[in-house]
Amino acid sequence: MEKIESDFSHEQIAPYNPKWIDLYETEATKLKEIFGDKLLGIEHIGSTSIPGLPAKPIIDLMILIDSHKNASKFIPPLQGLDYPFDSTSHTDQSTERHFFRKGNPTKFHLSVAYADRGGFWKRQLAFRDYLREHPDQRDRYAELKQKLIKEDPTGKSGYIGGKTELINEILDKAGFEKRKSTE
Repeated sequence: MEKIESDFSHEQIAPYNPKWIDLYETEATKLKEIFGDKLLGIEHIGSTSIPGLPAKPIIDLMILIDSHKNASKFIPPLQGLDYPFDSTSHTDQSTERHFFRKGNPTKFHLSVAYADRGGFWKRQLAFRDYLREHPDQRDRYAELKQKLIKEDPTGKSGYIGGKTELINEILDKAGFEKRKSTE
């Protein structure tokens, strides 16, 4: 019997599922209504956005707005879509984005990036697009993820940190120039 998305915990990596694209599209439609004409871009990022790549079944969405100064005004309407914002959480202390999670267990990650600050938007697109265009590197990344989830079944610190070197290598291959900044 084939496993369905709800059968997977977020401590497991699921085989690629083309339905992830539909989940992204449905959620993106709701988010476009909130951001309206302030939306400069919206993208499906993360592992679920790369055909053929196994992933935790969490849909990562990325929105681009003009300025970090305008991000906080979107917190109340996002809360209305069940995206709580925890300003005290370590993962939400970024100078490049506001970060939200939706669902319990988490079904969506939302990053609101700023055109006037940081390289989050460009970095995420460079990584995603490179893996879409280079199946050999996608498969290499998949192997590493499988290895790391076995070593760190929580899918948190060891899993995340263990991917950093390969991610940076792929970003270099993609031609992403890291900004040296004090932001």
